[in-house]
Amino acid sequence: MQPVWASISNEFGRKPPLYIPIGLFFIGSIVFATAQNMGAIIVGRVLQGLGGGGIDVLVQVILADMTTLEERSTYLGLMAIPSAVGNIMGPTVGALFATYASWRWIGWINLPWLGIGTPLVIIFLKLRPIPLDSTLVGNLKRLDWIGIALLIIGISILVIPMSWAGSLYPWPSWQTLLSMFLGVAMLVAFGLYEGKPTDPIVPHRIFHSKTGNVTLIGGFLHGAVLVSLLQYLPLLYQAVDVSVAAVSMMLVPLFGGYVWLLRLSWVILTLGSGLLALFEVESSASMCYGLPILWGQGVALLRLNILPMQASVKNVDDTGLAIGQFLTIRMFGGLVGLTISSSIFNNVFSRTITDTTLRLTGALAPPKDASNAVSFIDSLGSLHVPISTLDQVLGVYLKCFHTIFYVMTGLSALGLVSSIFLDEINLKGRGLGNQRFED
Repeated sequence: MQPVWASISNEFGRKPPLYIPIGLFFIGSIVFATAQNMGAIIVGRVLQGLGGGGIDVLVQVILADMTTLEERSTYLGLMAIPSAVGNIMGPTVGALFATYASWRWIGWINLPWLGIGTPLVIIFLKLRPIPLDSTLVGNLKRLDWIGIALLIIGISILVIPMSWAGSLYPWPSWQTLLSMFLGVAMLVAFGLYEGKPTDPIVPHRIFHSKTGNVTLIGGFLHGAVLVSLLQYLPLLYQAVDVSVAAVSMMLVPLFGGYVWLLRLSWVILTLGSGLLALFEVESSASMCYGLPILWGQGVALLRLNILPMQASVKNVDDTGLAIGQFLTIRMFGGLVGLTISSSIFNNVFSRTITDTTLRLTGALAPPKDASNAVSFIDSLGSLHVPISTLDQVLGVYLKCFHTIFYVMTGLSALGLVSSIFLDEINLKGRGLGNQRFED
C-alpha cells in the first residue's frame, strides 16, 4: 500500500490521506484487541498493516517536503532515533504483555499513543495545500485506479505463495508455482501499464536515473539481509541500531556526500554478516553478544540508502512517489530474504539431521519433521537428554544458521558491488516540495 498512499497524497495533499491510515490503525488495534477468533485477529492485523504502511511512508514524504536535500540527512537521522527505539521496545513490551497481562494489550497499547499524536498532527502540522478540483469525483478521477489494482493484486498473489511454500505446500507444487507466476505476470502488466496514465502510481521517469535504480537494488538487498537475520538473531542485538541509525545520516556532510559512506556501510555489513559464522555451540557469552555488533552497525548505517533515492528524482514533487517505491522494494526484499532463509533452514536441517547418527526418538522425535525444527527450539533448554546428544542437536541447528549467514554475506557483498555504480548527486540547490510546511 505504500506507493498507493504516496500517490493519493500527491492528488489530495499530505494531511488528509495521513488521517485515513491513522484511523485504520486505530480501528485495527481495537479489532485486534477485542478479537474472539483467528479471523478477527487477521482482520485487525490487516487494518493495522494498511494504516501502519500509510503512516510510515507519509511521514517520510512530509519530511521530504519540509526540508531541502542538503538538510534532510540531519532530520532523517533524528527520525531514526524513535524508530529504532520503537523497534527494540515494541517486541519486548509485547512479550511482557503476553506473558504477564494479556496479549490483547498489544492492541490496546497503541490507543494512548494515537490519542497523543493525532491531535499534535492536526494542530501543529501546517502544510501548504495543493489546488484541488471543485468536486470529490474530479479528484478521485485523477488517481491511477487500474495501476493501484494491478499493484495490490500482483504483490498479494506473489507474496502469499512465498509465505506458504515449504510449509503448507511444497515449492514445486502447482499451488505455489501457479500463484507466483500469476503474481509476476500481474506485476509485469502493472509495469507496462504505468506508461499510460496521466498521474501513474509508479511513473517510469523514476527509473530514468542510474543512481535511483542502483539504490533500489541496494534497498532490496538491505531488506533481505536485515529482515532475515533479525528473524534468527536475539532481540538484544538490535540495541546497536539506535545510536548508529541517527549518526549515520548526520555523517553525510563529513564524508562530502553519501556515496563513500554507503560503500563503507556495505563493507561493514558484509564483514558483520560473515563474522556471525564464527558462532559455535561452545561460544562464550562475550562472543555471543559481541559478534552481531558489527552487523547491527552495518544495517543501521544503510538507512542512508533512502537519501540517494530522493536525490535521483528530477522533479522535487516526485520525491513522495520515489519514497513509496523505495520502501516497498525494501520490504519486498525483506520478504524474499526471509523466504530464502526459511527454505535454507528447512532444507539444511532436513538433510543434516538425516545424515547424523542421532536417534530421534522420545523427546527428540518432533524435529524428525523439519517443519517442526523452529518451534522445537523453545524445548531445547528443558530436554532431559545427555549433553553429548544435545550438543549434536545444537550442531545441526548451528549448521543451518551458518548457511544462512553465508548467503546473507554474499547478498551483502552484492550490495557492495552495486554501490560502485552510485553517482554522487549534489544535494545543494534543491528546493522544497509544493506541500511544504508553512508557519
